[in-house]
Amino acid sequence: MGTLRSLGDTPLINNMGKTSGVSPLKMSGVSPTRQITMLSYIIRRLLLIIPMLLGISLITLLIMHLSPGDPASIKYGLNPEVAGSARAKFNELYGLDKPILAQFIIWLKRIIVFDFGNSFIDDRPVIAKVMERLPATLLLEILSILVIYLVSIPIGISSAVKADSPYDRMMTVAVFVGYATPDFWFALLLIMFFGVGLGWFPISGMRPWYIDYYSIFDSLKDLIWRLVLPIIATSLVSLAGISRYMRSSMLEVLRQDYIRTARAKGLKESSVIYKHALKNALLPIVTIASMILPALIGGSFIIETIFAWPGMGRLGYEAIMNYDLPTVMGVGVISAFLTLLGLVLADVMYAIVDPRIRYD
Repeated sequence: MGTLRSLGDTPLINNMGKTSGVSPLKMSGVSPTRQITMLSYIIRRLLLIIPMLLGISLITLLIMHLSPGDPASIKYGLNPEVAGSARAKFNELYGLDKPILAQFIIWLKRIIVFDFGNSFIDDRPVIAKVMERLPATLLLEILSILVIYLVSIPIGISSAVKADSPYDRMMTVAVFVGYATPDFWFALLLIMFFGVGLGWFPISGMRPWYIDYYSIFDSLKDLIWRLVLPIIATSLVSLAGISRYMRSSMLEVLRQDYIRTARAKGLKESSVIYKHALKNALLPIVTIASMILPALIGGSFIIETIFAWPGMGRLGYEAIMNYDLPTVMGVGVISAFLTLLGLVLADVMYAIVDPRIRYD
């Protein structure tokens, strides 16, 4: 398995406050050999996604079969008019009467051509249902990531610059409270106070039924208003964690010799912080993105259900509750693929911003 390794502990910025070696933000200075090595590493990581997806898919199938109930019972319920032969025919039609391993092999043969099967609920193609919901989930997750970084990085920087001050202690308490707060409970509080109590924000859905009567501007405004509460609920835990990572990283950089030298030369504090220290302090934060993506994708199942957001997470939740096996498998595989792809991108981004990284 490919791994990223550091080529030493030499700081990127020397004691004169200037960058040494290759600039971490300029790929034009990267040698052709390093570019080929990076491409080879990316290809290896992408290939490793395949066995991981197979393992995740098999585990998902096993869990669904170990759960109580079966698709035929969920579909027909306790209807006495449905004979046992009809249930048996249903199981035979969808291959549910075969051993689990045989079902898994049949499913693998179909997904090679991106055929995830049809939903047990409405007999629609699973891939069509997922593609309908995926844009709503991506919109929510991308905006949440932007909010997380735009808010947590300034909090971390200010806490590090004012370390051990009353402000830093206050932010530390607030961050730990936010980190310990369950996102589903926080989402319910937001709905209760700002949605039901004060009536400031809509509490469910992505668009109202009367959206056709809105102008483009009013439709966009309504969408933004409906995104506020889900984004806040989704971002809380990750925002708290990233701000603490940023504080620790910035404190470590501020203790370096080249920072003391820059201050001794009479540079403005803002120049020392934002021009010299921030660049190196951001390096560990890049890799933290690999921790955010799984949390956001996993949390979307709960947050989208609470806010009735028409995304892929809510589709997966509804499929689990209805024992819609093809939809559960489709949502699970696509969610796992997006998560694993995010991990690869995080490694690549870290290598781009830090030229000391080499590939094995």
